[in-house]
Amino acid sequence: MSEQGRELPVREWLPRAAALLVGTLALATAFIAAYVGALHKPTPHDVPVGVALGDQRAQAVLAAVRARTDAIEPVQYDNQDRAMQALTSREVYAVLHSDPGGGLTLATASAAAPAATDLITQVLTQAARQANLPLQITDEVPVAANDPRGLVPFYLAVGLVLGGYLASTALGVSLGTAPRSLARAGLRTATLAVHSVLLGVIGAVLVGPVLGIWDHNVPAVAMVGALTVFAAGMVAAAVQGWLGLLGTGLVILLLVVLGNPGSGGIYAPEFLPAFLRGMHRWNVPGLATDLLKAAVYFDWRSGRWPLVGLLLWAVLGIVGLVGATIFRTHRRAVRAAKGHPTTSGRSVGDG
Repeated sequence: MSEQGRELPVREWLPRAAALLVGTLALATAFIAAYVGALHKPTPHDVPVGVALGDQRAQAVLAAVRARTDAIEPVQYDNQDRAMQALTSREVYAVLHSDPGGGLTLATASAAAPAATDLITQVLTQAARQANLPLQITDEVPVAANDPRGLVPFYLAVGLVLGGYLASTALGVSLGTAPRSLARAGLRTATLAVHSVLLGVIGAVLVGPVLGIWDHNVPAVAMVGALTVFAAGMVAAAVQGWLGLLGTGLVILLLVVLGNPGSGGIYAPEFLPAFLRGMHRWNVPGLATDLLKAAVYFDWRSGRWPLVGLLLWAVLGIVGLVGATIFRTHRRAVRAAKGHPTTSGRSVGDG
């Protein structure tokens, strides 16, 4: 009688069930620690503000602020034009410069991170008042009217990443985590690619014509969405190909438990604990969030590395899945040559 047709003895199912429960407890504990630990009390450190060399009035105000707090970090540029380029390429969140009339102007880019620009505006408004200097505030790259807190890129990225690794997991459950041949690995990759394009388009239509948030950026959002879904799906496929369905736990740890709070989508990276601050530059949710912001708000400026990063994840996922397929195919062939029965469970390979 097959395993499905009989009730397994306790000694057979209990260790596996216990291991799964322990793994679930570990993931849930990590989830709580990461989200609550990182987001319960965001504390800004070294939020960058640009200033031009030789602008003594602006430099003096920023130096006075820096002497009181490490929340804001002045970043000097050769001239005012270079400082403004840094603002629109997301190197800094704001630029402070002197006005001919004797006051100051604070140019911000709220689309980069409204919480960061709000902090900068509050701190420098108080500093200008203490220095008895008038301060004018402009927003050079504002968020969309229907995205006042700048959270839509993050929430969209979360949905896209979720769609990618869930699709891979569904294929792993139904067909086996490691394809039985390179042809089937290619078919699985193509299936995930089609799924990625469809979900990318759906996401772009939802935040565009349906909800009216970014209706003028549908093609760009669809392209970024498709790449995000594919990268997440291929990473999951590769990990699951090597580790079986247990690899799903590692994928959730990487893409959800660490990836979401470390993405910089809820709070800017400078507001996060040190161990999460740089994660947006290499983890899929952070790369996707940054690339969506670059595409929608910054005319693709600052989008080079997020684009390259997502492409690298997709390529590594393909290589990992192909490697797992070759390894398992070779192992089955060796076992067959030795007369050992091959594993027929769905968690190992395609039927």
